[in-house]
Amino acid sequence: MPVISMTLGRRRALFTRLLAELIGEAIRQGFEPRIAETLRRPELAEEFVRRKMSHASSLHFLGLAVDLLLFRDGRWLTRSEHYESLGKWWEQRHPDCRWGGRFADGNHFSITPEDGRA
Repeated sequence: MPVISMTLGRRRALFTRLLAELIGEAIRQGFEPRIAETLRRPELAEEFVRRKMSHASSLHFLGLAVDLLLFRDGRWLTRSEHYESLGKWWEQRHPDCRWGGRFADGNHFSITPEDGRA
């Protein structure tokens, strides 16, 4: 039986559900999570392209990524290794979950835009 890929809307719904679970897990791990960036405006992509910036193809433009800031005892945790336990947990939630710590962006959590399980 062929696999039917999800529409972008369904992928965004999946990402939203997974994001809620991610925030809950961050709290369970003793972090004080704060959402920094999710959906970016399309005009920003145009600006990135004009300036030849690498973020022009970011999954934030599709609503499939979040930058999550972690705090503990009021202190902002900025190094990727601070996010490692949460990143590994995220990668186990769904086959399409990706953690930015694998590419030096530890506070980035996303899902792939296409169903990778085909």
